[in-house]
Amino acid sequence: MKKALFVGRFQPMHLGHLEAIEWILERYRKVFIVIGSSQESRTEENPFTFEERKEMIEKTLKGVGIRDDRYDIVGIPDVYDDKAWVGMILKKAVFDVVFTRNPWTERCFRELNIPVEKHPLFGKISASEIRKKIKEGKGWEKFVSREVERILKRILKKFNKK
Repeated sequence: MKKALFVGRFQPMHLGHLEAIEWILERYRKVFIVIGSSQESRTEENPFTFEERKEMIEKTLKGVGIRDDRYDIVGIPDVYDDKAWVGMILKKAVFDVVFTRNPWTERCFRELNIPVEKHPLFGKISASEIRKKIKEGKGWEKFVSREVERILKRILKKFNKK
């Protein structure tokens, strides 16, 4: 079995991300998880820091029994040059195939002749919809793991005190 790459912003990590990672790990020995827009935080589109997103992923994967030798997590900042962005990833991760459902990510890797496949679509909600529900205080918890729920409540509590 080989190594795969999975790219996302994880703003926040949700159950669809988890299912995709589990699906990839059924087929590949290891997955490199790329947290995109790693330099962004505390904006409407990117509210969580790289460290918070990494913690969400690590604790969720541990919570379902995925050993830490089955994955690596790397952060990649936004750069507005597709080839440079892929180049930064190639310096941090060795992989055989990229899994994505994002057309831009797919194009970036295909342009450099790197194999790209689509994983199935998991979950019935997007991270942007979850962010909206969090902002409205409406039923977002069922779309994330217990670990992510705890992390998000800790973050929300910290900012609600201000």
